[in-house]
Amino acid sequence: MSTITLYGATGTIGSRVLDEALRRGHTVTAVVRDPAKLPVEHPALTVVTGDVLDPASVADSAKGADVVVSAVGGGDGPGHQALIKPSFESLVAGLRTFGADAPRLVTVGGAGSLRTPDGKQVWDTPGLPEFLLQIMHAHGDALDFLRTVTDLRWTNLSPAGTIAPGERTGAYRTGLEDLLIGADGESRISTEDYAVALLDEVEEPKHLGERFTVAY
Repeated sequence: MSTITLYGATGTIGSRVLDEALRRGHTVTAVVRDPAKLPVEHPALTVVTGDVLDPASVADSAKGADVVVSAVGGGDGPGHQALIKPSFESLVAGLRTFGADAPRLVTVGGAGSLRTPDGKQVWDTPGLPEFLLQIMHAHGDALDFLRTVTDLRWTNLSPAGTIAPGERTGAYRTGLEDLLIGADGESRISTEDYAVALLDEVEEPKHLGERFTVAY
C-alpha cells in the first residue's frame, strides 16, 4: 500500500480519488485550505492545512509520501487559469527539494488538448463557451509545463470528453494523445471510474513522464 498526499480532496474528482484510495487501503494525507470542509473520518486519513501554491508547504506535506496526487480545480475559467499551471509549478518546486527521493506526482488533467478524429484538438471544436475554453487551455498550459520536467516522476491523467459523477464499474479503456470515443459515439467516464484508473496508475505506474487518458 502507498502513502499518498492528496490535494483537492473536497472537489468532485478529488473526493472520489480519496474514497477510492481509502477503499483500497492506502494511507492518505489530505491537504486542504479549510479542514472543516472535509468532514471525512477514517483511520487511514489525516487532514492537514496547506497551500498548493506554496512550494515550502508542498514539501512539508509531502514528507513520507510515496505519491503526491493533485486534483485541484479552480471553479470557473479564470479560477483555473490562476490555479492549475501555478499549482503544478509549485508542486514541482516543492518535490524537487527531495532530490532523487522525491515522491511521484500524479495530476488530474483536462481533455481539451486531446486529438479528435479529424486530427484537431478538442478545444478547436466550434461553439465551445469561453469559460470552458479557459479551463481547457489552463490544463493544456499546465501539461506543457509538466513536459519540461525531466527530474521528477510525473503522470498526467486526462479524462474523457465528458466526466461526471456516476457508477463505479471498474471498467475503462486507456489511450495517450487521442480522445477515446465509445461505440455509442460518446467520450465519457464517471468520476468514480476515473478515480479507479488514477489509483491503478498509483499502484502500478505505466505512464511515467507522460499524459494518458481514460474513457469507456
